[in-house]
Amino acid sequence: MGDRTGRRGGAVSTVVAALRGALWPIPCVGVFLAIGLGVLLPAVDGLLDSDDHPLTFVFGGGAAAARDLLAAIAGSLISVTGLTFSLTVIALQLSSSQYSPRLLQTFVTDRVVQLTLAQLVLTFVYALTVLRTVRTESATEDDSAFVPRLSITVAYLLTLGSVLALVFFLGHLARALRVETMLRDVHDEATRTIDTELGAPGDPGPDLPPAAGPAVPLVARSSGFLIGVDEAAAVAAARDAGVVVRLTGRIGDAVVTGTPMAHAWAEGTVRTVDVEELERALDDAVRLDYERSASRDVAYGLRKIIDIAVRALSPGINDPTTAVHALSHASALLGELAVRPAEDRRMRDEDGAVRVVLPGWRLVELVELVVEEPLEFAGGQPAVLRRMAGLLREFAWRARGRGADDLVRRYTDRLAETALHSSGIAADEARTWREQVALALDGRWPAQLP
Repeated sequence: MGDRTGRRGGAVSTVVAALRGALWPIPCVGVFLAIGLGVLLPAVDGLLDSDDHPLTFVFGGGAAAARDLLAAIAGSLISVTGLTFSLTVIALQLSSSQYSPRLLQTFVTDRVVQLTLAQLVLTFVYALTVLRTVRTESATEDDSAFVPRLSITVAYLLTLGSVLALVFFLGHLARALRVETMLRDVHDEATRTIDTELGAPGDPGPDLPPAAGPAVPLVARSSGFLIGVDEAAAVAAARDAGVVVRLTGRIGDAVVTGTPMAHAWAEGTVRTVDVEELERALDDAVRLDYERSASRDVAYGLRKIIDIAVRALSPGINDPTTAVHALSHASALLGELAVRPAEDRRMRDEDGAVRVVLPGWRLVELVELVVEEPLEFAGGQPAVLRRMAGLLREFAWRARGRGADDLVRRYTDRLAETALHSSGIAADEARTWREQVALALDGRWPAQLP
């Protein structure tokens, strides 16, 4: 029973995550709302239809004028919608080629974009729905025309709202395509994920699972990026099999069909493990997708920011200022991750026994992610080299004693050597970088006299 409930919950969470990351749900809600209003308001107009309409502010024209107005609204809005989003896609393609293709995912989940599209298609569908109810005198047997005056007035107001939404959207788009705005959005997204997935600073990690017998590899039955785990289903599968399961990949890692996705250790009382059944259950419990998701992947925000920095350092773009800004955001996120517990996620059954272990991102892995690639391309860029020295010093101050001290020293040495051989930075300045990082690792940050 618990297994079925867990899988049902996992399916629901998968659908919710897919809806949050898609562009179409809110516009589709707008379409259904438009159809409902387009059917309901003409019915209200039928009840109010008289020569002396109780609402004095409503549309006062005849049937021909009503049809012309609704047709103009519908035709103009669908044209504006197509043109606006065609230009938007072109602008985003240019932006993604300059910064990072993964930033398009942020645009798709932008609520302003979704609500603007919903407003435009709502008005278009509403105008079409109301248009079918307008009747001229020649179209009826008793020579009685029907003009839904209240409905047409609402269509006019929705059109005004669409114009305002379009103006606001264009202004929002102009801001959203700036690299500073993209970096800020990615930073905010990554911060939310860190706050959700990791504990508060200083929280103790859970105890390690007890060691068991020899490990049994569990082979993946499908490929994709690991974006989540249905904890209830995974724990139930491991409990029923009498094993402890440790996944080989972290959230954000690639899983390849036919390769080990996890290992299982049997409990002392379990003699044999049904590997095929356990693989099938685990395949149902893990969530794979064709791209990484920021909802639970604490390293994905760093990956996007470093992509921007590396792309800015390429010869075709050569934008060191953008790289400096990106490294500043990376330093802030890396420092935040340095003070958060990064232990493996341990999933327990009703008795408190650890059943499934999901590896977490180690601090040294995150440092390598942030420093390694920019350091390869930062040669000959003094501003970028100086910012990387500042990043290492800032990280050393926050992460001292957390297992990454030696790696920080090695990267500082490499950075100083790169600066000496590829730029005009003096040896004294490079030596100062080493000294400042060493002092930060010792918990000292000397004041600079004005």
